[in-house]
Amino acid sequence: MTELNSKIPKGPVAQKWSNYKAHQNLVNPSNKRKLDIIVVGTGLAGASAAASFGELGFNVKIFCYQDSPRRAHSIAAQGGINAAKNYPNDGDSVYRLYYDTLKGGDYRAREANVYRLAEVSNAIIDQCVAQGVPFAREYGGSLENRSFGGAQVSRTFFARGQTGQQLLLGAYSALSRQIKLGMVTMYNRHEMMDLVMVDGKARGIIARDLITGKLERYFGHAVILATGGYGNVFYLSTNAMGSNTSALWQAMKQGAYFANPCFTQIHPTCIPVHGDYQSKLTLMSESLRNDGRIWVPRKKEDAEKNRQGLLKGNDIPEEDRDYYLERRYPAFGNLVPRDVASRAAKERCDAGFGVGPTGLAVYLDFKESIKRLGKHVIEERYGNLFQMYEKIVDENPYENPMMIYPAVHYAMGGLWVDYELQSTITGLFVAGEANFSDHGANRLGASALMQGLADGYFVLPYTVQNYLSAEIKTPRMSTDKKEFEEAEKRVQDRMAKLMSIQGSKSVDHFHKELGKIMWEHVGMGRTKEGLTQGIALIRELRKKFWSDVRIPGKPDELNVELEKANRVADFLEMGELLALDALNRNESCGGHFREEYQTPEGECLRDDENYKYVAAWEYVAEGEFRLHKEQLVYEETEVKARNYK
Repeated sequence: MTELNSKIPKGPVAQKWSNYKAHQNLVNPSNKRKLDIIVVGTGLAGASAAASFGELGFNVKIFCYQDSPRRAHSIAAQGGINAAKNYPNDGDSVYRLYYDTLKGGDYRAREANVYRLAEVSNAIIDQCVAQGVPFAREYGGSLENRSFGGAQVSRTFFARGQTGQQLLLGAYSALSRQIKLGMVTMYNRHEMMDLVMVDGKARGIIARDLITGKLERYFGHAVILATGGYGNVFYLSTNAMGSNTSALWQAMKQGAYFANPCFTQIHPTCIPVHGDYQSKLTLMSESLRNDGRIWVPRKKEDAEKNRQGLLKGNDIPEEDRDYYLERRYPAFGNLVPRDVASRAAKERCDAGFGVGPTGLAVYLDFKESIKRLGKHVIEERYGNLFQMYEKIVDENPYENPMMIYPAVHYAMGGLWVDYELQSTITGLFVAGEANFSDHGANRLGASALMQGLADGYFVLPYTVQNYLSAEIKTPRMSTDKKEFEEAEKRVQDRMAKLMSIQGSKSVDHFHKELGKIMWEHVGMGRTKEGLTQGIALIRELRKKFWSDVRIPGKPDELNVELEKANRVADFLEMGELLALDALNRNESCGGHFREEYQTPEGECLRDDENYKYVAAWEYVAEGEFRLHKEQLVYEETEVKARNYK
């Protein structure tokens, strides 16, 4: 059984990363040429890591299941990226960014990792500016900042409403340069199917060419997973349809522990569900909460008329509007953290004040800010977001308030990693949303891009090099070794089993059914009874999947349904673990809200005495997991109840 060793350096939290870098082991340039690194995933974390290792002189193989890294889901991050540069001179600092992040995560993140994230944040902005990322600028030419939830300072750098896309283009350009130089080899339309272990270390992967269906073997002295989160276990989420948990899940089956799977984020500003045949949900950036005010009708009769189509939002006078976030949280108002805003919206809708045809929506209104700033200013800040909303909803948000409702968004949980971002498998590193390390029970807005680039540009180049310094005498291994052969056989057997079922239901049918179970029983409000029932329903659905799924075509060709089947099979196991972790955690914290554990005001009620730990789950067999605990120790920060009032 693997013991959890977080490898946190000694010393004050502000000096831990400097001390680590000062004493890490290095690899000289001639030895770097002898070492191979595999990177799976080409989003911000993967692309930046591969570009950095190529620049350092290592041989890198990077795998992308899309036709281009530019399609990575990182492009969907709209609002911005945090850094503690304090350009507005409004009181920000590295410590304040660290504290806001730790507090925003409801004191369920590892202190040392969070401080390091805040510490390297400023270097990210300098790196991206040097790459030509077109951040918004003030009239005088300096970079502009705006506010985001969970902070009282303006520290978010942005490029209108497409920050993720612009940052990814910067990382992609750096990656492309290394590909051109021959330091990085890109494998497009290749999906990792399994992890190869040799003598207890990660030594390669089995990948499937998604065009030909051929299985291929690849060796690496180290493997980095940067494959994003698992929000699509809920089917309807803000994630791209292809986002999945399969790489992480296969690594878990080889011995990597999965940490805090129940910590999933519900984002408050999403376009509400509008049909039974919807395949994903569209996010409206949190940045809109800077100038938009969130409200519902103060009178239930007005809400009822609105749902019936008899009363529009603009018809409700100011005195009959309930700006409930401003009322409940006067200090932070509309910029409370995402979990707080999401629960508040659900509470209002559950109480009968929701708007729109379904009653599962609240208003996000720009009337006051347009009057105060002028339409042209709002257009400059959010124009592309407003255009996207109008295309989907067919309503002009400049003239009518937007309708929004919470939806599954980001996964704070992920594979357990130590301070070096190494998993419980030696030689397997995990970056970005795929690991658990920086956000605790709730991620603050504009911190996903920060973590992805921090891991890729400024953490892994040090920690992976430290690991590889002991591998310079390890020769490149032939992929004819029995371990590669056995791993490929596992993949072949699994695909053959899936193809042999020839049932009556499509893969999407089972994914949708899983999503309904997850949202109903493991969603925004969780109870012991609901979670227990949900686990039983997931197990029953998994049995039906393995006996009645229908996959057309053949495995040795382009077969999108087979791709989806592999991923949904993993989601059907992942969903059970998520529910099990939520059932085990008898407290409310961040995005994990157990209805049995709340304050009289409806806020999260943590149990620091019994649950101030990282829950790291070991895979034993299908439906069987073993819990390990990493106790969280806070040396620099007082742990107390969050208060945004």
